[in-house]
Amino acid sequence: MNSFFSKKNLLIAIFSVLIIGLFLFVSIYFQPKRDIIIQPPTADKTINAGSSSPDIATNSPRLTEPLISAPNRVTKKPFGIYITPQTSPVSPEKFTGYHTGVDFEILPGEENKEVTVSAICAGRLLLKKSASGYGGVIIESCELDGQEVTIIYGHLKLSSIALKVGQTVAAGETIGILGRGYSSETGGERKHLHLGIHRGASTNLLGYAQDKNLLGNWFNILDYLR
Repeated sequence: MNSFFSKKNLLIAIFSVLIIGLFLFVSIYFQPKRDIIIQPPTADKTINAGSSSPDIATNSPRLTEPLISAPNRVTKKPFGIYITPQTSPVSPEKFTGYHTGVDFEILPGEENKEVTVSAICAGRLLLKKSASGYGGVIIESCELDGQEVTIIYGHLKLSSIALKVGQTVAAGETIGILGRGYSSETGGERKHLHLGIHRGASTNLLGYAQDKNLLGNWFNILDYLR
């Protein structure tokens, strides 16, 4: 009899354990599932001084404007245009050839005003004089695209240039003012700035090339303005 009750109690215990286990399984498995929200890692918004964003292009042009609103002033003689007295956009014209520089014209209302000219790069003044076809002209040494170049600023009022040959020039520094139109200050030319960029360290005042292939010795400043 005792053996019977012992077996019965064992079966009841096993059955109870099974019932309890089944109840726990059902309650856990069929309970409502909660949405799991994974927070993204907090972005570090700190920008170190001197660092640049990858969205910002790093190959920006490297030269300062010689005149305010410089690109808008190139309306008559851009770089490389072929000029003759018959086809020139200005009159009278005394030159023939491919334009080695860029002419920056004065804006309406600047005919009798002082128009300041700024250095387009940092360098050293190599030449300062009056030259035929230019009037007042200076040449500055500079570096562009990792190579030496010389910058020609033509048609300046020579007496307005305080810098002396050999002195250093800062980019954006005022170097003088445009000469008076059709006077000795501009070599008899209209009031404007002729700016040429010649490859190499040697001084070259050539304003026009007779061979188009020679334009390869010059840079177009409009490709490098900031």
